[in-house]
Amino acid sequence: MADSPVESGGTRAVPERIEPRADAAAEVPVPRLAPPVPNVVVKADLLPEVSAVSLIALLGLPIGWVWSRLAPPQESVLGERGRLTPLLVEGYHDFDAIAIFALLAFAAGLLTAAVLWLLRGRRGPVLLIAGVLGSVIASWLGVQMGTSFAAGLYAMPPNAKLGDLITVAPQVGNGWVLLLQPLGVALGYGLAASWNGFDDLGRRLR
Repeated sequence: MADSPVESGGTRAVPERIEPRADAAAEVPVPRLAPPVPNVVVKADLLPEVSAVSLIALLGLPIGWVWSRLAPPQESVLGERGRLTPLLVEGYHDFDAIAIFALLAFAAGLLTAAVLWLLRGRRGPVLLIAGVLGSVIASWLGVQMGTSFAAGLYAMPPNAKLGDLITVAPQVGNGWVLLLQPLGVALGYGLAASWNGFDDLGRRLR
């Protein structure tokens, strides 16, 4: 009778299940990709912003011209020593002239902000500062040129006598109106920037 085979101890490995440790995930750091923080570009935008200030300042010419056509003159009586006295409610036209200029300047500021926002490759605080500075100059130029245009429309008669009815050109008698156009630029550009969802306001997508 043949001997039955004898199983040897052998070195075959027995599979084992290794349970993962609970703190394994905590030991291995997971890399996180953070978007780069955009920096404010100043040097590259400086020369274009100087050009923007000059172009925006030229808006004072059409603003002054339109205002001189819309602002109502005052019908006044020529008194002693060249004193002009407005008739009845004609004195309210001082407020009308200021209000018309304020509306024109504020509307020009909002329009300027919209155009500046379309310059995607230059968006940022430098462009906003350029828009505000240019708007201040444009408002001052608008007052000066508007007054000159209006004076040409309603010139003083050469041979005026005491008691004559004189049409007096409108004036902008309040310096606070110079802030309306830059305020419109800052407000419009600020609203657009707050609505935008990019850290760099979309400059890299140009």
